Amino acid sequence: MATFQTSDGLSLYYTDEGNGLPILCLSGLTRTTADFDYVTPHLTGNRLIKMDYRGRGKSDFDPNWQNYILPIECRDVMELLAHLSLDKVAILGTSRGGLNAMGLAMGAADSLLGVALNDIGPFIDPMGLDFIMGYLGRNPAAKTHAEAAAAMPHVFTEFQNVPASRWMEEAVKHYAQTDAGLEITYDPHLRDAVEAAGAQAAPDLWPFFDAMAGMPIACIRGANSNLLSEETLKEMQRRRPDMITAVVPGRGHIPFLDEPEAVAALHKWVGQMT
Repeated sequence: MATFQTSDGLSLYYTDEGNGLPILCLSGLTRTTADFDYVTPHLTGNRLIKMDYRGRGKSDFDPNWQNYILPIECRDVMELLAHLSLDKVAILGTSRGGLNAMGLAMGAADSLLGVALNDIGPFIDPMGLDFIMGYLGRNPAAKTHAEAAAAMPHVFTEFQNVPASRWMEEAVKHYAQTDAGLEITYDPHLRDAVEAAGAQAAPDLWPFFDAMAGMPIACIRGANSNLLSEETLKEMQRRRPDMITAVVPGRGHIPFLDEPEAVAALHKWVGQMT
């Protein structure tokens, strides 16, 4: 199992597979490297690096939950790149991963080859945040993966035409089976960190988006997303007319990234850097 040590002493898990364009895959708020299993077969010919943030998946939980913030996650990314002796990477950022990518564009643009955003932009729809807070940091009521998979279509109603097998894959990825039932695969204190961040005035993230000027960017939006609105996407397109854009029908937050529209956009994005 590949790990590296952060400057504050945590062991963080990562994978590093393939050759070619280095693409760092950064997952969503509560997600892990498993988030990118679906898209991996569609990105052959590239070097895919995936990392579990501190407090998620196979990485150490931080004894101080106040460190579950974007600036420290960005610092962890830079320390991973140093560990791998990589000067530059492209970033495929899902949700929070895209926020981290924009943060790195603002603070370390020289390290970025390009950014692809999966259902995230500089303005986050409060409706989507409310939905996330409904489950963040809590174990599901379902006691088995099969129960969780059966419930998911009724919870994630913005998703259409998703086979039962995919919901089962999702359940297995995001919950660990224990004798007591299912458990989340991240530190429950992540909820405390998000609540603390939400108690402060939201920063203006448009300058972070604008910091990606000059590099290839793409944005993939779920047509039914409750986090990235159509209006925000239109403003992103206005500011970056060259941005590769895909809207995935029958998907909410977040597209799985193996949909034809998402794959085509990512191939085009990769093509701009190779």
